[in-house]
Amino acid sequence: MTWELHLRNIAGIREGETRLEPGLNAVRGANWQGKSSLLHGIETAMGTEKPLTEGEANGQVDLSTPEESTVVELARENGTVTKTGEPYLEDDYTRTCASLYAFLGTDNEVRAAVRRDENVEEVLTRPLDLENIDEKIADRKDERRQIEAELGRAKEAATELPSLEEELTRLETRQEQLRDERDELERPEEGSDESQEELTDARAERDEAAQRVERLEATIERTAAKLEERRDERESLTVPETNVDSDLADEREALSDVRRKLDLLETVYSANKRILDEDHLELVSDVDRGLVEDTISCWVCGNDATTDDIESSVVALGERVAELRSTVAEHEQRVEELEETRQEAERAERRKRDLDDEIADLETKLADREESLERATERHEQLAGRVETLSESVAAENERLTEVESDIRLLTVDYEETKERIEKLEARAEQQSNLESEYESLTDDIEQLRNRKDERKRRTREAFDAAIRDILPKFNAGFETARLTSDFDLVVAREGREASLDALSEGELELLGILVALAGHEAFGVAEDVPVILLDRLGALSDENLHLLVEYLRDRAPYLVFTAYPEYDEFDANEISPETWRVVSNDMEYPSPR
Repeated sequence: MTWELHLRNIAGIREGETRLEPGLNAVRGANWQGKSSLLHGIETAMGTEKPLTEGEANGQVDLSTPEESTVVELARENGTVTKTGEPYLEDDYTRTCASLYAFLGTDNEVRAAVRRDENVEEVLTRPLDLENIDEKIADRKDERRQIEAELGRAKEAATELPSLEEELTRLETRQEQLRDERDELERPEEGSDESQEELTDARAERDEAAQRVERLEATIERTAAKLEERRDERESLTVPETNVDSDLADEREALSDVRRKLDLLETVYSANKRILDEDHLELVSDVDRGLVEDTISCWVCGNDATTDDIESSVVALGERVAELRSTVAEHEQRVEELEETRQEAERAERRKRDLDDEIADLETKLADREESLERATERHEQLAGRVETLSESVAAENERLTEVESDIRLLTVDYEETKERIEKLEARAEQQSNLESEYESLTDDIEQLRNRKDERKRRTREAFDAAIRDILPKFNAGFETARLTSDFDLVVAREGREASLDALSEGELELLGILVALAGHEAFGVAEDVPVILLDRLGALSDENLHLLVEYLRDRAPYLVFTAYPEYDEFDANEISPETWRVVSNDMEYPSPR
């Protein structure tokens, strides 16, 4: 059951390999030796991380287990790290659960939320977002609606069966009666059988011809009615006889001319108004500053004028601009009206052409069908005369025999159809019990899906409470108990009172963070799919408390991998030493903290 792991350019490890044994695996070493990087390598093999060594173009993790081999390759492309290969964990849901509740390293979001004294509901319910519960409920509802429809048909079948069985019995009785009558009517006279068969065929042809006449009459009636409707519409349709193209062209030309004038006048007005507003008259004219008022040489005509004279002229220009704008609006409205008139005339003309085409088509169809009716009527009359002739040549008893045999054939068809209908209804009615079970099962599934989030929340809180009860008495913690509220706030109690998380030591906060993550591990059944738990950043825990914690976690997963400093006491574990690994810190004279 040994796992073999080989890392190349993963986080701080340039090259390294090790073995993981079932149970506890202690990665013991000082800072900068690659302890955390090994855990990042395991996460890469699982599919939750891609920590390519800084400055490297590619890296790789090889994980070999007794069951399979996993290779994950990392590459840097355009500043982004990409991942290829088939990781150990196959789907996003499992990888999300593992990242949150099994891989409890430096950057674990649950531990980080506890350290920041944040509400932990989002990190403890995030996997539910990947379950697509609402989509599953919608799918189950669709399936249930189908089952409900089938169930309704099964119930209708069970209700309909008794009356059909009675009808089948009646048909059987009537068939027997007609067979007895036929036996009495049959006479072994020479030539009677041939005449009887000819009469039977003639009647069948006559009846068929009569049905064709009826169908053609109905079709002609519908076609004539539709033709009349289209003719009425065509007669009431009025196509405006107007030629607005010339008026529209004139109006557009007038609009274009007024717009050009407006653009020119607005340019003149804006420039002059800006000169006045910004008091820059000296730019365009000589200004004689007087005690009472200034005298200006008009830059247009050259005559002397006052500032008031210039301003009055500019105001007059503005009024003219407003008049031209109003004229533009009038022309634009007129253009719009003329275009609408032209479009209305075009729409009416198109409808007229469509109606003319449809009327012509209907008239052709009506003429063809009336001709077919004439031929069918003539055929029916011929067949009716033939039947009458044949009937006169057959004795009364033979005529009755023909009718009896015809009735027997019709009854036989009705009998077989009713029998087939009963068989189908019986098969459908037999499904009622199974359909009811399926309907109830789907209803239960829908209810369970609706309650799944609340159920997972409840299980998470219960798992956290159980963990607190199990582990807290073993630690010399500065608080008596802790719990998750219904809103997923983490609350601790000290001396019978609620206490702030800020009052806890770093080690106590790390312990609480791990226990909250383990509650998610239990509630989501992570151990079923993720065979390993990773622990890092445990320096805040005392030697004794770290030993207690890993022993508590020993049976939570087949493999528990954790980091420890050299000064900690020996663990009952597979000791992993990074001494043979080639790490980034060996390349640096003064490595910066990772």
